[in-house]
Amino acid sequence: MIHSKQAQRGLPTAERGPLAVVLLRLRNVLVTSLNSGRIRKYAGHCTIVSGQNKTRGMDVQSGSPFGQGDSTKQQERHYYLLSELQTLVKDLPSSFQQRLSYTTLSDLALALIDGTVYEIVQRLLDIQHLTERNLYNQRQKLHCEHQALKQELTKKHKAALQVCKPHNLALLKPTQQAEFEALEVRLKEEQKMMDKKIVAEMDQKVIDQQNTLEAAGVAGFFITTNPQELTMQMNLLELILKLQQKESQSGGFCY
Repeated sequence: MIHSKQAQRGLPTAERGPLAVVLLRLRNVLVTSLNSGRIRKYAGHCTIVSGQNKTRGMDVQSGSPFGQGDSTKQQERHYYLLSELQTLVKDLPSSFQQRLSYTTLSDLALALIDGTVYEIVQRLLDIQHLTERNLYNQRQKLHCEHQALKQELTKKHKAALQVCKPHNLALLKPTQQAEFEALEVRLKEEQKMMDKKIVAEMDQKVIDQQNTLEAAGVAGFFITTNPQELTMQMNLLELILKLQQKESQSGGFCY
């Protein structure tokens, strides 16, 4: 979302991009829209794995890879992942590079060894896009309903003006204006309530995502609303996605 172009068609559409960016910007965009009257087609998150799920040998609850296996190969892969992460970190702002200690990167590399976290993040991303469409459609539906109500009232007013006696126009026009303004106030309040509901839902979805990644043993993830910690989690997720893409382009890995 910070690395993609924004399309314009009717209401602004979402900038598709790394799941990482959602954590901090997701809510802020909608909060801004409450004041500006605009909204982006943004996504929420969903808890998609439970603490007892297991995928490809990793216990999601404990985050411990390879119940059994070749420890030498694990060590080699851990070293490779750690080296790649250290390289990718150099692209981050210096303030965040300083916070990403060797231990944090080592723990993150350990969580990535068997690819389970890649799968979890991808599934979160799929849920994100689905939720994105649903939330946008809900708001778009309300927008269309509001437009229809305005058009209906405008049509009613025009019909009334056509049959109104000239001497009654001075009274009718102010009455119609007041009626239309009252409708706009009501619709604006309904829109505001919808946006607040979406913001609240996204707040919860962010918590769900944090909880999912923490349960998966991903270093740096825990439930928080601290902007600095959220930004750090964004950066960690961006590292994961970049590393996943690099491994995918190179033909994958063995585990």
